[in-house]
Amino acid sequence: MTSPLSRPKAATPATAAANRAVLSTLDFADRRSFDDARRGFVATIDPPVIRAENGRVVWDLTRYDFLGGDCPDTVNPSLWRQAQLTVRHGLFRVTDRIHQIRGFDIANMTIVEGDTGYLVIDPLLTPETAAAGMRLVREHLGDKPIRAIVYTHSHTDHFGGVKGVVSGDEVARGAVRIVAPSGFMEHTVSENVQAGNAMKRRAQYMYGSLLPADDRGVVSVGLGAALANGAPTLLAPTDLVAETGTEMVLDGVRIVFQYTPDSEAPAEMNFFLPDLRALCMAENVSHNMHNLYTLRGAQVRDAAAWSNYIRDALDLFGDRADVLFISHHWPVWGREAIREFMEKQRDLYRFIHDETLRWAARGLNAAEIAERLELPPALATYWSNRGYYGTLEHNVKAVYQKYLGWFDANPANLHPHPPAAAAARYVEFMGGADEVLRKARASFDAGDYRWVAEVVGRVVFTDPGNEDARALQADAFEQLGYQAEAASWRNFYLTGAQELRSGVAYAGGGGARGDMLTAMTTEMLLDHLAVRLDGAAAAECDAHVALDVDGDGRIFVLVRHGVLVHSRRPQRGDVDATVAAGAGATGARGTHRGRRRGRRARHDLG
Repeated sequence: MTSPLSRPKAATPATAAANRAVLSTLDFADRRSFDDARRGFVATIDPPVIRAENGRVVWDLTRYDFLGGDCPDTVNPSLWRQAQLTVRHGLFRVTDRIHQIRGFDIANMTIVEGDTGYLVIDPLLTPETAAAGMRLVREHLGDKPIRAIVYTHSHTDHFGGVKGVVSGDEVARGAVRIVAPSGFMEHTVSENVQAGNAMKRRAQYMYGSLLPADDRGVVSVGLGAALANGAPTLLAPTDLVAETGTEMVLDGVRIVFQYTPDSEAPAEMNFFLPDLRALCMAENVSHNMHNLYTLRGAQVRDAAAWSNYIRDALDLFGDRADVLFISHHWPVWGREAIREFMEKQRDLYRFIHDETLRWAARGLNAAEIAERLELPPALATYWSNRGYYGTLEHNVKAVYQKYLGWFDANPANLHPHPPAAAAARYVEFMGGADEVLRKARASFDAGDYRWVAEVVGRVVFTDPGNEDARALQADAFEQLGYQAEAASWRNFYLTGAQELRSGVAYAGGGGARGDMLTAMTTEMLLDHLAVRLDGAAAAECDAHVALDVDGDGRIFVLVRHGVLVHSRRPQRGDVDATVAAGAGATGARGTHRGRRRGRRARHDLG
């Protein structure tokens, strides 16, 4: 049972005042985003709840009914506004022959009417939400077959629902084409598998998956209302786009692609529908500042390339587009509004990139630049540039990391003690835990929650069982979360507070499974096994195995020096065993055809 001490607390006077101050810094009278978010509404499901076949709830927007009220002092008013926008749901008409399903998942699913059926762009995160969206489409637009799928990029929320709208058999027999950017499968698997366990745990913080949905918990994820709760699926593309200017005709619909690798995703593309005068910018623009580094963890993104891709899209298609639609949020109509939107998103990422490097050249480190840098007013006050998902602070650090890495060139930071060891020494030097907490409580009363969170963290790392320290740091995290404009920061802070008070919750799962696992090539699977190998425990191992993989030839695996190496060539003269296996991950349980030689022992490579 949850004790009263573990429950979320009210906003302090300092937090309430900080949130009220936001109201005078931004133009809350500007309601154009609300007009655009509801424009073209056709229908929705009532109630907005989607279930799996076994009755499990996959999506439930009724949890966010509280957003219909006034902004409380426990939520930043700017984030509250974004949450109200992203919770809108249903089928919306974008323009002639183009509709979107919005608010059925974190992302949008776009439907283009072809000559004989539908083109589906980005079939959401889970099969259940995608299937529910297509049922609504067919109810209101007609019961027609799907002729093609387009994956705009390699993030799961844009392909995971594919088996909810088409089957593998339809793709295999050529009834449905799947178009994706070059590198899609490689990046999809590598991002979701190699660091999958760590990413999933961090994502639970970022998206507030373990928090209640209320004004003291999760209110939004910034990019959308929430993440659907289901198992993603994957079907491999039949067609790849590898260069800008590639043209295709899908069920009579002409499409011109812009290839944008290493932008918002490692494999991504925009496209233009010339006959419909509609531009899809994938996730390369959105109605918030996006992440140059995502807090769930991923490789840092290239701000300069990202900005340039937006510039190029504007040059290529801007004068011909009457509507712009994207993979999240709502469309933009009219050439003037489209140009303003794209220019300000272009300049947002370029400013962060250029100014970070300018200050780095003057000797400032990442934290110092993040503390100093401010956007020009024209960029900072534009609603679609606000930091609901990415933030200026952590995006500055991303640019610094990309060019200069983790080291700030201060020798004192070259070989620091690890956190727990350093914390114990800090606490001792500061007069002990009781003295630190006494001073920290005074800082808390003064509203200096950022410092309290940092300094009390030293006590928590020194003595994780110190309940007073845990409670005080939780209180500081909570107020920081209440003040945060970024949904990602709010969710991180509030999840941290919840764990300090109630212990670590476990959401289950993690790692590669299902379609993601079977999509792995043999080499990908072996790379993954190499990461799973306990190198220290295998330091004395010396094993050489030949894998005969159906349809994929022979691969040699050597485990030596605590490392797993695989190659198409033998790594030494003999092998200790030969294993017959099916191609890819499906053959991971192959049959043994050899025997051990000499004194070499059998090792489990999984």
